[in-house]
Formats: sequence, C-alpha cells, structure tokens
Amino acid sequence: MINNNMDDLRAEFDKFVHDKCDISEDGSCDTEENPDRGDEVDDEPYPGFVDELQERLLAPSQSGVYLSRIDIKRVAEGIDESIPIKERDKMLKALFRHTTKREYLSTAFAEFNKHMNGRVLIYKELAEAFPSSKEIFEGHINKVEKTQKLFDQIVNDYEEIVPTFDPMMI
Repeated sequence: MINNNMDDLRAEFDKFVHDKCDISEDGSCDTEENPDRGDEVDDEPYPGFVDELQERLLAPSQSGVYLSRIDIKRVAEGIDESIPIKERDKMLKALFRHTTKREYLSTAFAEFNKHMNGRVLIYKELAEAFPSSKEIFEGHINKVEKTQKLFDQIVNDYEEIVPTFDPMMI
C-alpha cells in the first residue's frame, strides 16, 4: 500500500515537472524557454511615474535610505494592499499598477514617508552620537527630503483616471 502511494506521488511530481519545465536533452529543467508563470503579471502596464520612482526610491544613493523588500511589503500592508515578495522593482510596479486615484498615491507616499522618517530619526541619533559623521548623515537626510518632495510632485502632477472618461471625446 505504501508503494502505491509513493508511485502515485512520483507520477504527480513527474507530471508537475513536465508541465512547469521544458526538459532538455540532458534531463535538466530549462526555465529560460518556459518562464515562471508568476512573472506574467509583471508584463502588465503601469503608470509612467513608476520608472522615475524606481530610479530615485530604490537607489540609496538617490533617496538617502535603503528600502528593503520587507519595507515595501509593509508599505503595501499599511495601505491595505497585498503584493507578493519579489524583486523590489517588481514590487513597486505591483503596488502602483492599478493606481487611478490621487488619494491612493497620497496614502502610499505617506506610508513611504513613515518608513523614511524612521530612518531619518536613526540618522539624527547617530549624528549626535558620532559628531565626526554628522556631515554624512546630513547628506542622507537631505536626500530623503528631496525624495519626499518628489512624492509631492508626483501627486500634484498625477491625473486621475475617471472610469467614464472616453478618450475619443477630446
């Protein structure tokens, strides 16, 4: 009886591998020709501001802070969104993919500001504790402030998408 269960399990596993992978001549799974089906969602269009946001927000040299995948996940949870943990740029695209309202952007950026302001407080404490490093931390704080101004600019420039808007009626 145990052998039959193991045989059934093996057959299920082989079917799964066959469905998910292109088996090459050497018997290995070739994932290049058959990409992970979970990434198909990443091909959906996303708002144009996301590219600039990725360049500025995800680069600590630009934003002044490092936002990890967990930070982005917490931002999403803070605005009642659910996004999978993937690469940071894909998570950012997923977070803003279905943005239609300026209020959503304001809420999301306010949540990012909370995380960034927490880092600023840490920088200020470190600058006080280590006065010789104060210039370095002030530089990071200035970058954070510039990034937060970018958030405000994106919100101000964003044009809401109204569901009844007909592009042919211009």
